[in-house]
Amino acid sequence: MIRVIIERRCHPERCAEMEQLLMGLRTQATQKHGYISGETLHSIDDPSLWLVISTWVDIDSWKEWERSTERDEISLKVEPLLTSPEKVTVFCFARRGVTISAHTIDK
Repeated sequence: MIRVIIERRCHPERCAEMEQLLMGLRTQATQKHGYISGETLHSIDDPSLWLVISTWVDIDSWKEWERSTERDEISLKVEPLLTSPEKVTVFCFARRGVTISAHTIDK
């Protein structure tokens, strides 16, 4: 199982649009093989900061969703709202005696 954390910063006056698009992304993701759960969070202290946390069965399931046309279509609408590139970090769960790594992707 893996967790994917995506940080996005948007123009504060475009928060309503961002929320709608991120909810659309999550709705689409829930229909994909390997999706387990997700949360969309908005910072109380920094109105430009959005955090999406999703849990997937494995990295292959996440990668399939990440490359999907459904995700691309909505991501193209999200991009103009951003003030900087999104930051994607993939984590695996810690297991005793196993080396753990995280993978960060700046777009």
